[in-house]
Amino acid sequence: MPIAIEFFVQYAYVILFTWVLLEQLGIPIPTTPALLTVGTLSAAHKLHASISLAAVVIACLLADSVWWWLGRRFGGRVVKLVCRLSLEASACVKKTEGYFGRRGGVTLLFAKFVPGLNTLAPPVAGQTGMSYPKFLTMDGLGALIWGSAYIFAGRFFGDIAKRNATFFHWMGRFAGVLFVLLVIGFLVQKVWRQRKFLLSVRELRLDASELKKMIDTASEDGTVAPFIVDLRHPLDYLPDPRVLPGAVRIQPAELEKQHSQIPRDRDVVLYCTCPSEETSAKVALRLHKLGIYRVRPLKGGFDGWKQAGYPLEEYVEPAPTGSKLAVSA
Repeated sequence: MPIAIEFFVQYAYVILFTWVLLEQLGIPIPTTPALLTVGTLSAAHKLHASISLAAVVIACLLADSVWWWLGRRFGGRVVKLVCRLSLEASACVKKTEGYFGRRGGVTLLFAKFVPGLNTLAPPVAGQTGMSYPKFLTMDGLGALIWGSAYIFAGRFFGDIAKRNATFFHWMGRFAGVLFVLLVIGFLVQKVWRQRKFLLSVRELRLDASELKKMIDTASEDGTVAPFIVDLRHPLDYLPDPRVLPGAVRIQPAELEKQHSQIPRDRDVVLYCTCPSEETSAKVALRLHKLGIYRVRPLKGGFDGWKQAGYPLEEYVEPAPTGSKLAVSA
């Protein structure tokens, strides 16, 4: 047996536990190749699938418990930090909060299968006030489902490979190389997707100073100011419920459904709280496809505007007519 595989088999459970723990703590290393490899080796009776699965679940519970506590203690700041660390920044806090808003704790059952949602789900669960016993139960079941899916997929592949002695021997001889290639492939794919998305964001972004100048110019000239949309999730309003001058609060899904109400004769500015303005950029790109071209995300989002010292306004709940307005504080 090649020395790399011999070493892996000898320390497999420790390696698997550490690998999964680090990945769940936010280190951008792909776990899927490791789980598939463990499952394949279990088919050759080199490892026990049940012990491997136990190591995976325990590692997930330890890491996720840390994130749950940090989310409970520090709220949105921790969620944004995790989003910045993730290679799936396009699946930022908005996506996670959307899942929790629709499905609650059930989100934890499938979170580990969704890129970006994996590490973000535990701190959001803590931020939303989910009790620890409930979190531990749902997260444990989710980890069990996730680990089982990939380990037994690898086991299934290994069982098929065993039927062909030559192929099984070849696979065992070059398993280390295949594992490394799988890891590199996962990393390259994620980095490429992230880079492609961020490049599209940079082409659309609008600086806070530019928006401030546009608002001031409109006020001085008596012209129509940009149509500003606050895309933040209700959870993001807790630390600061104010909005940009004249901003309207609309959730991303509602904005796309109500695109006919969005003005075409002036600039539409979107802002959120995601790193690199992922939510704003995604909504902007969708609106472009709907024929609304004068739409741009605000660079730095709400936090960037606030840190620049520009004015914010208290938000007034929608009037009975359904209109949404903001007035000066």
